[in-house]
Parts: sequence; structure tokens; C-alpha cells
Amino acid sequence: MGLVYAKITLINGDDAALFRRGKLQEEEIRQVEVKMLVDSGAYMMAINEVVKEQLGLFIVDKRKAQLADGSVREFDIAGPIEVRFANRKATCNAIVLKGDTEMLLGAIPMEEMDVLIHPQKNELVVNPDHPIMVQLPMK
Repeated sequence: MGLVYAKITLINGDDAALFRRGKLQEEEIRQVEVKMLVDSGAYMMAINEVVKEQLGLFIVDKRKAQLADGSVREFDIAGPIEVRFANRKATCNAIVLKGDTEMLLGAIPMEEMDVLIHPQKNELVVNPDHPIMVQLPMK
């Protein structure tokens, strides 16, 4: 199985909340469609600084993360971000990578959206056991 990429829509979660409260027009909601590496081995989602600025996200925390080369670095955490794929959505925060670094869709938003990597198609898919609505484990 090779690398899996997916088109993901990222939305400023604060903008989406303001829209639901009638404080913002729909066309004012900041959002971007991006190509992300689907990485079930990554815990969190990772966006880059370019997308953070496009969405107008705030830094909400700092965390250390271990990179693929084994090094540990401190990263800014930005959010909230509404993540959409097919008929699914999740809300999460994301690690912010430098510049226009490749972005990752990690396990947390994948679990919340109930999506899977299809090994034969080599693509991200909605869980075929729950095609209409997300089903989350509660234990």
C-alpha cells in the first residue's frame, strides 16, 4: 500500500459557530479545500502556517510531538477547525507545521468522521459499515 491522499475541506470553527448564531454571513466563513496525506499513524491533524493564516486560526496551545525521524519538537496548536470529507465532519485542533509543509489527516479526526483507508483502492473512504451516518464507539 502506498501513500494515501484525500481532498479535505477545512473550515474556521469559530466562523462556523458565529454563522450558526446568525452573527456572520455564510460567504464570510473562512474555508479551504486542501490535499492532505492520510496518516492513521499520526495522532493529531497537522496543518501548515499558510493554511493557518488563510483560515485566520488562533494558537490555542503548545505541545511536543515526535516526528518520523524520531526527533521531538514543540509545536503551536491552532483551532478550532471543522474538518469535512464526503458526508462526514469533525471538529478538532491541529499541530501547525512551518511554511507550506505537507499536511496530515491524523487518527483523531479520522475516528470522529468514521472514515477508513481502503487498502485495495488506496484511498480514504467512508466506513462501509456506516455509510449514512457516523457510528462512534462509546467504550
